[in-house]
Amino acid sequence: MENAAVSRQGALRQAALTERFADALGYAARAHAGQLRGADDQPYIAHLLRVAGLVIQEGGSEDEAIAALLHDAVEDQGGLERLDDIRARYGDSVAEIVDECTDSYGEPRPPWRRRKQRYLAELQRGSPGGLLVSLADKVDNVRTVLREHRIRGAGLWERWGRRPNDARWYYGALASRFDELLPGPLADELTRVVAELDREIADDLGGRAD
Repeated sequence: MENAAVSRQGALRQAALTERFADALGYAARAHAGQLRGADDQPYIAHLLRVAGLVIQEGGSEDEAIAALLHDAVEDQGGLERLDDIRARYGDSVAEIVDECTDSYGEPRPPWRRRKQRYLAELQRGSPGGLLVSLADKVDNVRTVLREHRIRGAGLWERWGRRPNDARWYYGALASRFDELLPGPLADELTRVVAELDREIADDLGGRAD
């Protein structure tokens, strides 16, 4: 996998981002206009920019970087009609990655744990591009949860609507799965941040199950 990572980085250096990426950035900003991220109340585009940056840093292709910008547009902003529009504008490769990153379409959504169990199971069949975008998304998600936990303490969980041990289960499972499926610096970063969050939750709970 180390050689694959070097290859991805070399490919990115040879192929600069084009106007398609700039167009997708505008599309993402419009699709998520006015949407704030639940964990930290930041404009949603901030998360999408961070995820795209991680994908680019890891040597992702332009299609993968575009998919990173659009990875939540279907789930949060339009369902299957949005996916069809993304496919028409940016092509099958981008649309398929976005589809892989989407754990539900429309409302009402299935229960949280059922959605996450299905998502974890489907990672095994993920494409390289889908896995890269998903991993970058999860790294930024866990970094955000850890940061907000340090700001808000245990009050974070009421805001998030989940129990602390839900976070421990899900993020721990993700770290293990990505370490197996896409080993490398980004998977290592996910493992590191998940371990930090796990230690802080354990300190909060004093060794208890919540």
